[in-house]
Amino acid sequence: MAQTLIQENYDVVVTGGGCAGIAAAISAAKAGMKTLLVEAGSMLGGELITGLCIDGALNARGEWIVGGVLKEILDEHERLGGYIGPVKDWRLIWYVCVDPEIMKLAVANVVRRAGVHVWMYSFAEDVVRRGDEITGVVVINKRGRVLVEAPVYIDASGDGDIALRAGAQMMISNDKGEFQPVTMLFRIGGVDTMDLLRFCVDHPENLAVGESEWMGASLTPKECAQNLYDQGQPAVFFKANGPLITGGIERGELQQTALIGIIPVSSERKEVSVNTTRVANIDATDAVALSRVFSDLTDQAWRSIAFMKKNIPGFEKSYFAGLSHRIGIRETRRVVGDYVLTGDDVRNARKREDGIGKGSHHIDIHQDGTKQVRIPVADGGSYDMPYDMLVAKGIRNLYVAGRCMSADREGHGSARVMGPCMAQGEAAGLGAALTLRGNQPGDLRSVDIGQLQSELKKQGAIVDGTH
Repeated sequence: MAQTLIQENYDVVVTGGGCAGIAAAISAAKAGMKTLLVEAGSMLGGELITGLCIDGALNARGEWIVGGVLKEILDEHERLGGYIGPVKDWRLIWYVCVDPEIMKLAVANVVRRAGVHVWMYSFAEDVVRRGDEITGVVVINKRGRVLVEAPVYIDASGDGDIALRAGAQMMISNDKGEFQPVTMLFRIGGVDTMDLLRFCVDHPENLAVGESEWMGASLTPKECAQNLYDQGQPAVFFKANGPLITGGIERGELQQTALIGIIPVSSERKEVSVNTTRVANIDATDAVALSRVFSDLTDQAWRSIAFMKKNIPGFEKSYFAGLSHRIGIRETRRVVGDYVLTGDDVRNARKREDGIGKGSHHIDIHQDGTKQVRIPVADGGSYDMPYDMLVAKGIRNLYVAGRCMSADREGHGSARVMGPCMAQGEAAGLGAALTLRGNQPGDLRSVDIGQLQSELKKQGAIVDGTH
């Protein structure tokens, strides 16, 4: 029997409740727009709540380059407790370290306060397009099939689901068809931080440190390790070609990996998050393939915990504390926008008059086995993300933000992390509001970029004034 479509209307519809999506929805709702946020899963926040640190919110010089919605969420986290904040790894970048359990509450509080309408457990399955305009998105959940109509849509799905169904041009992977590895983050409690850091000082040959002039390139690895010790936080990256990981792989105790990344998530619980599991060349838009690899990743996580307890001081009395609520995906589809962010933009720290946010994360492309590309941004600075990279080419009223952004593979390798994704989402949400207030509602190319930049700065976003 054919199912009758329910019909609803909003000013702005955002698909995807990860970093970019929540920033977009909050920004649009705070600007007075009736905003719907559609999320297929059971929680809002995406990578913010997996245990991963927030990359790309500060440049290598330690300057904040992302504010606005991100700062509001971090302020709420700090109010609730458990916030750690910026930590240096003496490798390439600064991280913002958060407690994923408290972050779940912080995200929910800020989304609610902004007045966003949220549909969780809901999937945007189809698009209605007339000419160069999207006129509706079909959302399915246990309520039924709902046709949601709005003047502006924001695709923050990570995989470009709305853009694909609307017929936008897409980019996938590279010319070899490779995909960066998928990852399952896990957490370990009861870690003795100072024992771990003493091990780093005694065995600096294991550390990925001093990879930029702003992170100790003029220092010896031991001096960098001493700086980590003095910082007093368990923010440690063991490199693939160091004896610790090489020995573990040779003995069969550890999977082939580019790193063991250890990041603090809770000082109170002596808890860290670990990034080391990986399975490469999985097309994460294939639900069957992605589901099949889940058990491989959890097996790797359990083996990694045993390896760390046996081989890394500070972990002897540690215990398994938690698993990410989802598989971490680095890349799938990228949408072609009116501008494609490039690796040259990133590595040269290119500034632009039409910048609506900043990125500073190095070009970061994980590969199969133990390989990883890491190319820093020039002078420890940041690059500007142009407005046109948010606008889906050939479609009048569709923004793309977050992992499905318009970028080549190198540009994406930097801008895919949480800091710049939230800046993209915030700009898209406010841009949607500006076009709906203007003379050509829904025409994203009619937005006055200068006005958008001014309004972004009023709500605390960082558009200029940094290296």
